[in-house]
Formats: sequence, C-alpha cells, structure tokens
Amino acid sequence: MIPHAFQALLGAAVLACAASAALAQAYPAGPVTLVVPFAAGSGTDAVARAVSQKLAERLKQPVLVDNKPGASAQLAAQFVAKAKPDGYTLFMTTNTSHSANPSLFSHLKYDPIKDFTPVARVGELPFALAVHPSVPARTLPEFIDYARAHPGKLSYATPNSTSLVASETLKRIARIDLLGVPYKSSPQAMTDLVGGQVQMYVVDLGSGMAMLKSDKVRTLGITTAEPSRLLPGVPPIARTVQGFDLTSWNGIFGPAGLPPAVVERLNTELQAVLADKDLQDKLAPLGFQVWPSKTPEEFAKYVAEQLSHWGTLIKQAGIQAE
Repeated sequence: MIPHAFQALLGAAVLACAASAALAQAYPAGPVTLVVPFAAGSGTDAVARAVSQKLAERLKQPVLVDNKPGASAQLAAQFVAKAKPDGYTLFMTTNTSHSANPSLFSHLKYDPIKDFTPVARVGELPFALAVHPSVPARTLPEFIDYARAHPGKLSYATPNSTSLVASETLKRIARIDLLGVPYKSSPQAMTDLVGGQVQMYVVDLGSGMAMLKSDKVRTLGITTAEPSRLLPGVPPIARTVQGFDLTSWNGIFGPAGLPPAVVERLNTELQAVLADKDLQDKLAPLGFQVWPSKTPEEFAKYVAEQLSHWGTLIKQAGIQAE
C-alpha cells in the first residue's frame, strides 16, 4: 500500500507536469516583446529584427522589437529584470549588460546572473577600428606612432562596453594616450567619427559596415584574431598589438523565474530560427556569426565564464568602475 504522503507528493508532481505541458502548448497566446538595449540602427538591433521576424513565424504570434537605449544597457536590463516572468518580455543583449557592466559600474541595479533566465546564445559580432581621414595614418602601426607623438590629442568614441574595453586595451598594450568620449548609440558615434568630432572608433560591423567600406573613414584593423572576409585587406589588430582578441557576444534572456516549459519552447524555436539559411544569409553582411548554444544550461555556463573573462579584461585595461 502506498502511504498517503507519498500519494500526495506523486499527485502534486503529476499536476505540476501537466500544468507545465499545458503552459508550453498555450504559450504564446499574444505578442512577445523583445527588448534591445541599444538604439535602432545598431548591430544588435539589426540582429534582433532579423531574429524576431523568423521567431514570430514559428511562434505564430508577433515578436515586437522594443529599443530601450541608455546608460550602457542598464536601463533595458533593469526593465527586463523587473518584468513579469511569463515569457512575453524577452531581452536580446550582449556582453555589455551581462559581462562588462558589473566591472564598469560600482552600483549596478541588476544582477546579470540572479535577475535573468538564460534562453539561448545567438552568436558573435566582430568590431573594427576606424579613424577619421584627417589622421595621417594608413596602417595601425602608423596610427600608434602618430598617437604617441600627440599624447592626449586624439579622442575615441565609446557607445558600448566593447568599444570602451577594446580602446582601453589598445591604449594599455600600445602605450598611447587617447581621450574617451561616451555616446548613447553606435549610429551617433559613427556620425561624429565621419564629421571629425572624434578621431577613432571601434565599431561593430553590423552598424558600421557601410562607412567602413567607404572613403569617409579609414579602417585599420579588426578586433578578432582572424581576418574578416567582409573587410578584405584589413588585418587583425593582433598582428600589431600582440595578444589582442576581442569579440562581442549576443544572446536572449528572460526575467528570473521564467517557467521551464516556456524556456524550453523558446530555446527549441530559436534553434530552428538560427539554423535557417535565409536568416544566416541576412546576418552574414553584418559580419554576424551565428553561434547558438545547444541548451539554456550551456548558455548559462557561457554567461558565467564571460562575466569572469570580461572582468579580467577590464582590470587588465586599468578601467576604473564608475
């Protein structure tokens, strides 16, 4: 005979499984919002819009991109962290909010681990170092020599953590003195580079490709260890600055406490979305490399590792927390 207590526990487990299955089948019953912490026109925004369109087709519900730029992705992160964990508010973000900010800001109002549910990694986005044509340098070694000869006279744009950490890492390793100028968005930073208000900008290929291929800026290097086929002839920064290798990652989260059935459904659909050749073809011109995590657990492990990795990069670059 089965004890009454065990029967009660077994019954509760069966009901929980049934409720979870029912939730997965019912979700989503309405539009899903995908919050992006950067402005329209940024690389992350472009990826989010391509992914949201394909995800909407699979979920059979609208997936609406909501740009909430500001405070180095903090405003969007706080918004999603406080959202109801029902799967209708998701967050497509990057290493800025979940890897770098904890080391860049001493009073962060969210926890990148405790306040979010990892759903899936999406991929990586390379960055390139560009300078204004008024700078008399056609190669990175020439730029470094020029910067050394004019300490404190050149400025660089910094609208996100990757631009900041890449620029400060270059400053440290190459022993040059540059002035950082913060920006709210990538498009605005590129506009000022083209206009000559700043002399250097480490920009993501997604938002900067058109200008990087034009004569309005001069592209001197790419942040990844390997060259990009999208920028033929542009060498990795590491060929000049030994040990330099920096890549921005991108992924999707929900608020903490997202039901496992919803996480599983979203992860399953995102795997199919990211395997779609049409999507990959749309993202390829951005320089974006699709690189999905197989499971939410794998993504969670990756996020924890990147948090430690970026903390080390920021410390080595000598960047002080605000």
